[in-house]
Amino acid sequence: MTETLLVTGASGQLGRAVIRHLLDAQQVAPARIIATTRSPGNLADLAAQGVSVRAADFDDPASLEEAFKGADRVLIISTSELAVRGKRQEQQLAAVAAARQAGVAHILYTSMPDPEPGSPILFAPDHLATEQAIKASGIAYTIFRNGWYDENLFLSLPQTLASGHWYTSAGDGGISYGARDDLAAAIAAGLASEARASTTYTLTGPKAYTVAEVAALATEITGKPIEVIQLSDEALAEGIKAVGVPEPIARLLVSFDAATRVGKLGMVTDAVEKLSGRKSVSLKQFLEANKAVLAV
Repeated sequence: MTETLLVTGASGQLGRAVIRHLLDAQQVAPARIIATTRSPGNLADLAAQGVSVRAADFDDPASLEEAFKGADRVLIISTSELAVRGKRQEQQLAAVAAARQAGVAHILYTSMPDPEPGSPILFAPDHLATEQAIKASGIAYTIFRNGWYDENLFLSLPQTLASGHWYTSAGDGGISYGARDDLAAAIAAGLASEARASTTYTLTGPKAYTVAEVAALATEITGKPIEVIQLSDEALAEGIKAVGVPEPIARLLVSFDAATRVGKLGMVTDAVEKLSGRKSVSLKQFLEANKAVLAV
């Protein structure tokens, strides 16, 4: 197989992990890989290995089309632009259009679980619109609906352990946390495959956990007790804003709990293990491996 594989956002944590798995587990020759980023200097290490590094800015459609030229299979990693409502959708639609103009044969995209209309998650429309644009492009596609990363817990769990209180509106809903590296391995396998048919995968961890279950695991591993305190969405938003978080971000964070409560983030699939060919890391294993990060 001689197809050229392109990864956008290659300077990011997911993009770098995907490329590492392409080179190692998938044994893809560096000359067949294109890594794109706004700052090519950040990928000097990949360039030294023989990977083609190209400049591509999601705010500059012309740069995307130029970067995508000659690529057969393009992985569009969803951007992290959340500050301006609608900006991420605009960026990603530009990437889909650039892929079509560049003659790409297969688009792969990192979406989110169940982004259908009515999702409580405030950025779900960005993903839904991007999925729809990909399907309307006429290009074969693979959509990876990525679940929540284990690493997302680093954003709040250390502070929760320090205070001993976990404020939430998630109720008894679960989240099927998965290690970012496990999902990256699955995505790399999909990108490197010879699959031609269009398909959608939901990538999750091996088990869904409620807030109470995550708290119990964290307590078991660190020895620090956590009291889970259930609130309404409104009370949770007010509490988050009270510690200095801007209202738009507070509302976004609360939308995650609202989605969890109604079961939008608790689905469990075996797609990660089937694609990657390896056993997924459990949440307990992940927390144990990162005990020092949690117990700050």
